[in-house]
Amino acid sequence: MAILSDYEEEEQTQTTSNKPFTAAFDPSNPLGFLEKAFEFVARESDLFKSHFLIKDVSAVVGMVKEKVEVKAKKRKELKLEHIVRAEKKMKEDPPLAKEVKKQELKPEVMEEEKGSDAKGEEKNEPRAPSKGNGLDMDKYSWGQSLQEVNVVVPVPPGTKSRFIVCEFKKNYLKVGLKGYPPVIDGELFLPIKVDDSFWSLEDQKSVSILLTKQNEMEWWKYLVKGEPEINMQKVEPETSKLSDLDAETRSTVEKMMFDQRQKSMGLPTSDEMQKQEMLKKFMAEHPEMDFSGAKVS
Repeated sequence: MAILSDYEEEEQTQTTSNKPFTAAFDPSNPLGFLEKAFEFVARESDLFKSHFLIKDVSAVVGMVKEKVEVKAKKRKELKLEHIVRAEKKMKEDPPLAKEVKKQELKPEVMEEEKGSDAKGEEKNEPRAPSKGNGLDMDKYSWGQSLQEVNVVVPVPPGTKSRFIVCEFKKNYLKVGLKGYPPVIDGELFLPIKVDDSFWSLEDQKSVSILLTKQNEMEWWKYLVKGEPEINMQKVEPETSKLSDLDAETRSTVEKMMFDQRQKSMGLPTSDEMQKQEMLKKFMAEHPEMDFSGAKVS
């Protein structure tokens, strides 16, 4: 009786042992991994004593194969659905379709196209600003207020954020898609506050970037170096925003706008005009003095 109980205890100990399976999987040799797995199962269980082993294993393999095929079919259907939605979106939005075709070109073709665009434009000639006091470029648009700059870069419909490249530093901005030449890549007109600037993917079809200006009292002539400049004389801030300011701030902003227009036309600023008036008044009060070499600084 004691011998029987000892045997049962030993058998229970063997059947409840949980030895870990430690084989590493090598993608280049999947059958080798399966061989090790079967050897482990053979050592740790009675599976290989079954008369239906081959039939049972075949059934498991068939079941796994079916699951894999179902998942592959579902991925294919989702991809097809995405393509159909993208085509529908492009038909509804022709400019976006044009941008998608550009994105699908090989990098070297896009570079060549970018070069030809640069040759065909007179970048030294200031352009009239857009409604947002910026410019609508071929591959992006930008606008500004006194405090910040907003940039919008179209991307193909359905684009995921992980495919977006958006880097900005104090004096630098780079935006584009991974694997393609950047849409924007250059030195900013003026420094920005990096910690107060950010970007987001809007409806999976455009990248929206907000850059907070370091100097919040000056308009930008361009976004990045080498791009066309805007005509500073035609910059028009929203009247509603000016009216929201207190009298002192509004006066400062209007003075700054006037000075910028004067500078762009090569004319004296308000401070310089005030100094000139003071000099004229002093000259009138002291006709006995020689002011031939006097300069306003």
